[in-house]
Amino acid sequence: MNDRIEPTVDPTAEPAPAPRTAPKSALDQLSRIEEKAARIEEKFARYEALFGRVEHRLDIAAQRVEIAAKSVDAVELSTEVATLRAKIDKVPRFVSLVTTAFITAVATTILVVLVLKLFPGLVK
Repeated sequence: MNDRIEPTVDPTAEPAPAPRTAPKSALDQLSRIEEKAARIEEKFARYEALFGRVEHRLDIAAQRVEIAAKSVDAVELSTEVATLRAKIDKVPRFVSLVTTAFITAVATTILVVLVLKLFPGLVK
């Protein structure tokens, strides 16, 4: 039950004619062209390999620059943090502020009492 239709090929009674031989100069020219093409391909392969190595080296250099840039950022950031810490350390703490407020209140009270005793006519 094969429904496929196969093409039929009639056998030829005579053999196919042999291809004509090309002249020697045409074969030499074709040979030179093939040699030049092979040299061009070899050059292309060398340049391709060279470009591959250069691209690899550029990638490595870019990674090094990126790492260096990140480390510079870290150094600058740590310097800024250290400067900020130094400024914060100079700011008085809570105990210092309370002490200063107490001394100011006592000094103000003493001065008001002295002014009232020394110049009783100022307050009327």
